[in-house]
This record gives sequence, C-alpha cells and structure tokens, in this order.
Amino acid sequence: MKKIKLYSELSVFDSIDELTPEVKKLMEQAIATREMAYAPYSHFRVGAALLLDNGLTVTGNNQENAAYPSGLCAERVAIYAAGAQYPKNVILKMAISARSENHKLDKPIPPCGACRQAIAEYEIKQHKSIEIYFMGEAGAVYKSDSLADLLPLMFDADSL
Repeated sequence: MKKIKLYSELSVFDSIDELTPEVKKLMEQAIATREMAYAPYSHFRVGAALLLDNGLTVTGNNQENAAYPSGLCAERVAIYAAGAQYPKNVILKMAISARSENHKLDKPIPPCGACRQAIAEYEIKQHKSIEIYFMGEAGAVYKSDSLADLLPLMFDADSL
C-alpha cells in the first residue's frame, strides 16, 4: 500500500475591506443578491456573483422548494445563467456570501459538493481556473485560485 497527500492552498483576508476594489465590488454584489434569495425552509441565504471576461457580472441566489431536491444553490444558479446567456465568455472570478437567519455566520462558507462539481465543469470547459472568494455574513474572506483547491480529485470527462 502507498499513501498520497493532497494539498490545498487558500488566501485569507481578514475582511471584505482587504479585497481589491474589483473583488470587493463583486462580493458586494453577492451580498446584495443573497438578500433576494428564496429560502423559506432553511433560512440560509446565499448569493453568488460572477465576473466574466467581457466585464459583465452575473448573479444568482439560492432558490428553495418544498421538495428539497428541486431547489438550487446560488453558485449553480449563477454559473448556469452565465453558461446560458454568455456561453462563449470565460468566468474569471466568483464571489459567494452566506447568511443564516438563525445565527450569525462569521466564518467563510464554501460551495457545497454539487456546486464544486458544477464549477469544476466550467473550469475544464473554459480551460481556465476561476478565482473563488467566499465568506459568511461577516468576517474573513477565503480565496481559492482554482476549484482544484476545493475539490482535489475531480470527476471529469476523463473519468467516463
């Protein structure tokens, strides 16, 4: 038997104020769209904002349904909207912010597994990594240079 070690590297910003102006604006858009989320069941609101290579921003928020599997996370709402509306454009950056109506989220909330897989598909499709910034309601912001740091053993077309 042999063991392998996998490493991930993230950058940590103490607050949104440490981000570059471009990324701070993107995160502010994620926060604004987070507040429009439809989350009557979980009371957990998430907003995502994507910066495309044409300078446009595409946003999304979580959309719940009483039949839980029918809902969709903010990250997938945004990434699928970008793919549908701007299929030839490259996604450069993604900002994600989450807030619970039950308690204060002061730690960064990363994308769920299904969203990580969807983001991975777009990184592979566009042959370019997506910078991912994520935070809770307040506090630190984590930055991943690529989805590979959040999902090291990706399932992709080569796996089929």
